Amino acid sequence: MKLVRYHTLVAGAMIATLAASSVGWPQSYPTRPVRVIVPFAPGGATDIIARPILQELSKRLGQQFYVENVPGASGNIGTAQAAKAAPDGYTILLAYSSHASNQFMFDKLPFDPIKDFAPITIAVTSPAVLSVHPSLPPRTVDELVGLIRANPGKYSFASGGTGTQPHLSGEQFRMSLGLDLVHVPHNGGGPALASAVAGHTPIIFSTLSPAVPFLKEGKLRALAVTGRARSRSMPDVPTMTEAGYPNIEGDTWVGALAPAKTAPQIINLLYREIVGILKVPAMREHLVELGYEAVGNSPDEFAAQMRSESATWAKVIRAAGIRPQ
Repeated sequence: MKLVRYHTLVAGAMIATLAASSVGWPQSYPTRPVRVIVPFAPGGATDIIARPILQELSKRLGQQFYVENVPGASGNIGTAQAAKAAPDGYTILLAYSSHASNQFMFDKLPFDPIKDFAPITIAVTSPAVLSVHPSLPPRTVDELVGLIRANPGKYSFASGGTGTQPHLSGEQFRMSLGLDLVHVPHNGGGPALASAVAGHTPIIFSTLSPAVPFLKEGKLRALAVTGRARSRSMPDVPTMTEAGYPNIEGDTWVGALAPAKTAPQIINLLYREIVGILKVPAMREHLVELGYEAVGNSPDEFAAQMRSESATWAKVIRAAGIRPQ
C-alpha cells in the first residue's frame, strides 16, 4: 500500500509539473490571425522579404500572418509598439539590422532592443556593397583608397540615410583608413542610388539588393561587398576581406522577434516553421534574385549576434559622432 501511494504521489507531482510548465502555452496556437509589425513603409527591404515568407507561414499554420506597416523614426515607432504588445504570440516584429544599433544613435528609446524581445530567427542577410560611378577610374578598393588619399576633401560617399547599415559600413571604411571622405545621406536607398548613377555622388555604400540592376547594367561598378562571403547575386564581386580590408564587415539582416516573455513553445514553433520555409529551394532562389541569402539561425544564435553587433556598432557610432537627422 505504501509503494502504491508513493507512485501515486510521484505521478501526481509529475502531472502538476507538466501543467505548470504549460501555463500560458496555447496548445492549438495560432487560433486567430497574427499581426506582424514591419516598422518601415511598404515596399522597403523588410516589407519585400516579409510578404512571401508570411504567405507560406499562413499556409503552414492555418491562420493569417499579416503585415502591419508602422513606419517612422528609423523603425523605432513600430518597434516600440511590438515591445509593448502582449507576449501571447499574436504580435511579431520583423526587424531590420538597425534594431541592434539604433539604441546608440537616439538619446532615449521607449524600449530595450535586447531585453524587451525574444529572438526567433534571422530570416535573411544581404551585404552592403561599395560601388563607384563608371566615370571614376578605380576598379579595386586599393585604387579607390589611393584616389581618395591623393585628393583629400574632394570625394564623398552616399548612403540611404544616417545610421543605416551601409552608412555604418562607410564610416568603418573612412575611419579605419583615416580617409578624408564626407558622408552624404539620402532619404532612402533609391535616392542614394539615383545620385550615384547620375554621378552626383560617385561613391556609394548601399544595400546590395536594390543596387544589383544598376551593377548588372554597368551604371555602377561594384568594388567589394561587406559580407563574410561573396553574394550569389554578384559572385564576381570580392568581399572586403578578400580585397585586403578585413575590418570592414557587416551584413544587413531581416529577423523575426516576439515580445519578451512569449512562451518558449511559441518561439520554437515559429522558428521551426520559418526555417522550414527558408529551406524550400524555390524560396531560396527567390531570395537570391532579390539579393538576399536565407539564414534561419537559432534563437540563441540570433541573440548572440545582436549582442555582438551592438558592441561593434556602438564603437562606430560613438567614434563618428553619428546622430539621427
